[in-house]
Amino acid sequence: MGDVVLWIGTAVVATAYSMVGHGGASGYLALLAFTSIPTKLASTTALELNVVVSAITFFAFRRARHFDWNLAWPFMLGSIPFAFLGGRLQMESRTQSTILAGTLMYAAFALVVQPKQDELEPMRPKLHLATLAGVSIGLVSGIVGVGGGIFLSPLMILLNWARPHKVAAVSACFIFVNSVAGLLSRPMELIGRSIQLWPLVIVAVFGAVIGSYFGAVRTSSRTMRVALAMVLLLAVWKLVTKALML
Repeated sequence: MGDVVLWIGTAVVATAYSMVGHGGASGYLALLAFTSIPTKLASTTALELNVVVSAITFFAFRRARHFDWNLAWPFMLGSIPFAFLGGRLQMESRTQSTILAGTLMYAAFALVVQPKQDELEPMRPKLHLATLAGVSIGLVSGIVGVGGGIFLSPLMILLNWARPHKVAAVSACFIFVNSVAGLLSRPMELIGRSIQLWPLVIVAVFGAVIGSYFGAVRTSSRTMRVALAMVLLLAVWKLVTKALML
């Protein structure tokens, strides 16, 4: 894949994902899969982009008063150490990729066919459920090399734990801390090599500023659900592609 195409693709992914509170790691991995960049270097680079994009996205949603710390911290309590642990383990197998793809596809479908969800009053999850969800998502995210928002967001919406904009704000914070934990588990040599791909960071910042602004200020809850469903389907495509390559 040419450099210009990769830069444009990275900007588009950052824009689309940040609109729903995500960092875009699964999208970056999909783009980098078409290059000659080794898998481990690609996943490390995706985590670095995730850190930058999710930080910008979190700032935008927090500034728009969508962030709820009391809702967010139990998820992160469970996820941070397990994201670090997952980063020490090997990448997932074909079976794991297939299962995850099926789960995300179901979540995408369910998000679109529940038009009355916004009318229901959200019910905050109990502490042990939120912490357990964080543990599970953190471990899987660390193994795969993503921030975990691709799993947390549909879970929170489908279980009606919060409204879409608040989910996006929590996910952005969740992705940031998990991406940092996952990145710290990587060898310094890989981190150093990934920094050489700094042009991708520049275009990702550009996309994140645009996407997070529209997501936090301009986008309706219904549009947020549809956009998130599209992001999930993009992740499904990536997982299926990866499973076929194993």
